[in-house]
This record gives sequence, C-alpha cells and structure tokens, in this order.
Amino acid sequence: MADKKVSILKAFKTIIWPRRGLVFIGLLLIVISKAASFVAPVSLRYFLDEIIPNKDFDFLRILVIVVILSFLVQAVMSFLLTKVLSIQAQYMISELRAQVQKQVLSLPIRFFDNTKSGALVSRIMSDVEGVRNLIGTGLVQLVGGTITAVVSLILLLRISPTMTLLTLIPLAIFAVIALKAFKIIRPVFRDRGKINAEVKGRLTETLGGIRVIKGFNAEEQEAEVFEGGVQRLYENVKKSLTATAVMTSSSTFLLGLATTGIMMGYGGYKMIQGELTTGEYFEFTFLLALMVAPIVQMSNIGSQLTEALAGLDRTEELMNETAEADNTQRTIELNGIVGDIAFEDVSFAYEEDKEVLHNVSFSAASGEVIALVGSSGSGKSTIAGLAASFLNPDSGRITIDGKDMAKVDLTSFRQFLGVVLQDDFLFEGTIRENILFPRPNASEEQLQKAVKAAYVDEFTNRFDEGLDTLIGERGVKLSGGQRQRIAIARAVLANPRILILDEATSSLDTESEALIQKSLAELTKGRTTFVIAHRLSTIRKADQILVIENGRIAEQGTHDELIASEGRYYNLFTYQARI
Repeated sequence: MADKKVSILKAFKTIIWPRRGLVFIGLLLIVISKAASFVAPVSLRYFLDEIIPNKDFDFLRILVIVVILSFLVQAVMSFLLTKVLSIQAQYMISELRAQVQKQVLSLPIRFFDNTKSGALVSRIMSDVEGVRNLIGTGLVQLVGGTITAVVSLILLLRISPTMTLLTLIPLAIFAVIALKAFKIIRPVFRDRGKINAEVKGRLTETLGGIRVIKGFNAEEQEAEVFEGGVQRLYENVKKSLTATAVMTSSSTFLLGLATTGIMMGYGGYKMIQGELTTGEYFEFTFLLALMVAPIVQMSNIGSQLTEALAGLDRTEELMNETAEADNTQRTIELNGIVGDIAFEDVSFAYEEDKEVLHNVSFSAASGEVIALVGSSGSGKSTIAGLAASFLNPDSGRITIDGKDMAKVDLTSFRQFLGVVLQDDFLFEGTIRENILFPRPNASEEQLQKAVKAAYVDEFTNRFDEGLDTLIGERGVKLSGGQRQRIAIARAVLANPRILILDEATSSLDTESEALIQKSLAELTKGRTTFVIAHRLSTIRKADQILVIENGRIAEQGTHDELIASEGRYYNLFTYQARI
C-alpha cells in the first residue's frame, strides 16, 4: 500500500502539479457540469408535488426551460473538457514518449546488450499510454464522480437521514471489496506490461529475422514460442478479469440491495406512513442513482488508474537508469585530438567473474593502423568496443592523448569517432539519406567525394533513382557488398580522427574488396584505426598487428616481424594462403 501512495504522490507531483492551471480549469468545468446534472432530479419533486397537483402551467414552463438549459450546460462542459484535458493528455503522452526515447538512447551499450530492442519499443510506446487517465478521462471521472457522490449524499440526508444511512451499509461493503481487488490487480498490471514487452520483443525479432526463419524451416518453432508468450499474457489477463469480476458481481448484488431492496422496502413503508411524499421518493431515487453510478464507475476508473500507475512505474525504471552523460567523473571536454590511444593493463568482463580480456596493454600512435586478429571469441571486438568507449574497462585504464578516457566527456570524444561494422546498420530510406546520416548538412560535393571514395557510384549509376533509391528495411534490397560500401561511404563523410573497422570488407566480393581496399587506404591516412579482420591479406600494411587469444595479446608486431617469428600469426597466415 505504501508503494501505491508513493506512486500516486509522485504522479501528482510530476504530472498533475506542473499543469495545475489547466487542471484547475478542468475541475471548474467538472463542478459546473455536475452542478447542472442535479437540476433534473431535484426538479422532479416540484414536478410531482406542486406542479401536477396544482396544475401550475407557468411553473411548468419555467421548470422545463431550466431543465433543458441544464442539459445544454452539461453538453457544453463535456465538449470543453475534451478540448482542455483529453487533448492535453494526448500531448503529454507524445511528450513522455519523446523523453523516454531520448533517455533510452542516452544509455550505455551494455544496457542494450542485455535488453531486447522490441521490449524497449513496447515500453516507449505502450507504458506511457495510461497517462491520459491521470489527467484526461480518468481524472474527469474520478473528480466528477466524487463531487456527484458527495453532493448527492448531502441531498439524500436532507430528505431522509435514516434511509440514506441504510443504503450506505452495502455501499461500504462494496468499497472494502473494491480496495482489496485493486491491491491484487496492480501487480498483475505491472507484470502484464513486462510480459507484453517480451512478447512484442520476440515478435519484432521474428519479423526482422524472417529470412533466417524460413531458411531453416523454423516457422512452427517460432509459432510455438510466440504462442507460449501469448498464453502467459492470457493467464495474466485472466487474473485481472477474475478480480474485476468479483467487483462487478459484488456491485450488482450490493448496489441492487441498496437501490431496490432498501428503497422499495423502507421507502415504501415511509410513504404508507405519510412520512415521505411521492416527489421526495422519486427525488431520493434519482439522487441515489446519481450517487451510486460514480461508485460503480470507480471500479473501472480504479482499474484505469492502477494500470496507469503500473505503466508509470515501468517508465520510471527506464528514466532512473544511469545514462552515459550522468557520469560526474567525465569532466574533460575534447575540442580536438591528436589520436594517440593507449591500453594500460585493461581487463573487462561482460558477466561478473567471467573476464574476456586480461591485463591488455598496448599503444596506438596517431595515424597508426592497429590490426586485431585471432579466433572468434578471443576478445577482438571487445577491444574495439573499449577503444570506441562503447564499453568501460573493469580495471586498468585507456587514455586518449594521455587523458584518462574514463574522465572524458563521451559526446566530445565521439565527434571524432567513426565506425564501420561487419553487419553495419542501414536505416530504411534512400542511399543518400544513409550516407548523410553522420553529417546531414554536408554539401553535395562532400557527399559525392564520399560516394566515389567508397565506390558506391559503381552500383548506384545502374539504378534509375541513383542515390535516391529506396533500400528497404535494413537495406534489404541491396547486396551485402553494396550495404558495406554505403557504410564505408558514411564513415568517409564523417571524416573521423579515430576509426573502427570491424570486418569492414567481410561482405565484399574479390573485385569490390580490391576497390574498397584502395579507398580504405585513403580513409585511414592520418587516422588512428583499429581493424578487425579475418582475412589476413587485408592487413599486411598495418603498423601493428595484435594477435588476441583467450583475452590476451599472444603476439604483437608488423606483418613481416610476425611472419619471421613463425608463431600463431604465421600459422594463421600460411593456412589462409593455402585455401
């Protein structure tokens, strides 16, 4: 219960209070609307007890006009409430989505290594939806219902205190049942958000990997995985529906007992005794309906608010994740760099007590090409990730121009960084848009220079739309070699001081590779470059070659030096030369 209070108070402080002016206008409109809603039931007593017996046509005319005006006021207030609160709630949802997405993008790479992208999409798009119930329809119904119930209670007590108190007994029992049900429902809604995110995440992965699925005839397998997730979601929904059903059934009986049993029994007795007029009885009936309706509605509102708070809890989890920029030690701003990088006894583990790098030390002078070779899983990509500051060492340190990388502002460092990955990501859109990604305002001349340097024009000249050709999701309409050349052109345009090439030529045929090697030779000039390559023929001219085995540097030197030593590198090179 304490958690719920904290969440409600926090939601009030962060969402409602900053918009208190708008909320006040909304509450004023609610008060006017609810005040107008009492005109019809109160006028009923005068209609039955005075106008009809006295045949008072003048009073009847006035009463009809007043009642019609009250409905007009309610209609106008309803329209204004939608304009004021509901639209504002939708604006808040879009605003919150933007904030959460910005926060997610600010998180370190390690967070994304442990979180499904599809699940994040669900949390960004779905979890904030409930905000509309805090400031939109939910707030309107909650406040409006409370006002209606309180005013109705006062008027009911004025007519018959005894009959009013009798009807409150079953209502109080219903309130206790509802509170217990909400206590059960909230964690269920919270779990539902997590399950929903997982199911959507897997579905996103399935659709993204459709070629792999069909290639391995795994449609049935994926269908079973998805069905399992949907079943978990069903079980969760079943729990919430059971709790809701308890509230609904109890409300049907208890509220029926209050409105029918007590009203007909005790109300009829008082009318027979002459203690209650016909007009008073019907006024009491309508006022009781006005009081009961929002109480019944509270169960629905309670579910909405509970779901909204559960969604905000999950959103808050994301917002409380430590962003890369939140590191207070990163105070060094880089306005320019030479490009000297050094690893000093660097160790790193993705999981605790499972180191993948052990006391790695080496230095890369500005403009040098450092090639990383070794078997899969040896730690090459981890070293590249550390050099790019995507990862942080667990022990030891990395320096850039003698400055501790752990104290360098990452935004200032990454403006000098360029990456070309083995499976480089291309966005849906045109070839032009993908190349311009790092520098959207680059001139046409700069763009064409990058296109020619990466030999992108060699294939775009054959396309009717040229650089404006749409490439589909993740560049699916292009070959692997074409996608890789676009990624290299993107890096050329970025003009970085530090370059990470992770199997940059892995997707190229022999002819394309020869062309790209020429452009990469130009690209790496004057830049500190880390090259991960399995094709050892592509790194013969590297200034340093580091042979990585089991997270350690097994050998280090130039191509000629390592060949002469006839060690691990020599074995790898001669093996590849034979095949």
